[in-house]
Amino acid sequence: MKLLKTILAVFSVLILIVGCSNNKENSDSQNTSQKDKLQIVTTFYPMYEFTKKIAGEKANVTLLIPSTIEPHDWEPTPKDVGNIQKADLFIYNSTEMETWVPEIIGTLNGANVTFVEASKGITLLQEAEEQHEGEDHEASEEQHSHEVDPHVWLSPVLAQQEVETITKAIIKEDPKNKDYYNQNSTSFLQKLKDLDSKYKTELQNKTSNEFITQHTAFSYLANQYGLIQVPIAGLSPEQEPSAAKLADLKEFAKEHAIKVIYFEELASTKVADTLANEVGAKTEVLNPLEGLSTKDQKEGKDYISVMEENLAQLKISLFK
Repeated sequence: MKLLKTILAVFSVLILIVGCSNNKENSDSQNTSQKDKLQIVTTFYPMYEFTKKIAGEKANVTLLIPSTIEPHDWEPTPKDVGNIQKADLFIYNSTEMETWVPEIIGTLNGANVTFVEASKGITLLQEAEEQHEGEDHEASEEQHSHEVDPHVWLSPVLAQQEVETITKAIIKEDPKNKDYYNQNSTSFLQKLKDLDSKYKTELQNKTSNEFITQHTAFSYLANQYGLIQVPIAGLSPEQEPSAAKLADLKEFAKEHAIKVIYFEELASTKVADTLANEVGAKTEVLNPLEGLSTKDQKEGKDYISVMEENLAQLKISLFK
């Protein structure tokens, strides 16, 4: 964060120095084909996916954080800040996920870019609310690096709210294409509603509620469908649990006949593997959709298909 502040301080000076020339250059380029489209920068994969579905061919939508990088602790470079400054819209999930955004807003105060917080209006969970029954409080406290859980996009219902917020922002920026954006948004919202119905239907007769995850990413999804998420680590997947916490989890897994420990592809699987070996369980991927590789995207995977894969994986734990 200290490095980020230094970068932003330098960038603020550069903005003042080149501001006048940039205004002229921007004016000269208004009629170019590039400027015919809305320029939108998004932070990480779900924001990119939601925005692309709405904007379609009417905007150039770019992804700021590479999908191969775990986004929790990522920070922008001067080039990234420059790209944000040039955009018409900058769409992010929340300041709890993208903790560096307030610094960017302060630096680019007065720039033409509009900042859009996709989770605005959604009540975010406090991490203390997510502590599962029987968890050692002292052991849990030492794992917490955030106070608020930002993973709202993993609930198909809350994802709909984010899509609606993004849609309104795009239409406000480009009202002449309102009907086009509304049509795309309505189509995608229906897919999210169908996804919600699929979760409700296929989990209706579950025989268990508990599942163990690598980190606290699935609280909103769990709350939506009456499940109990038991996380190994806190809101950051890089946190490692204490020996006492692992011992508690081992006992919990045995008492509840847990046969699957879920991990994610962008973080180390060491702790999940260790716990699985201790209790005789297997490991499976439960994707928090914080990134989706170019390979996966080329193969046709997207938010909907990965969430359907997550449902199939959860059913391994919830039907015994």
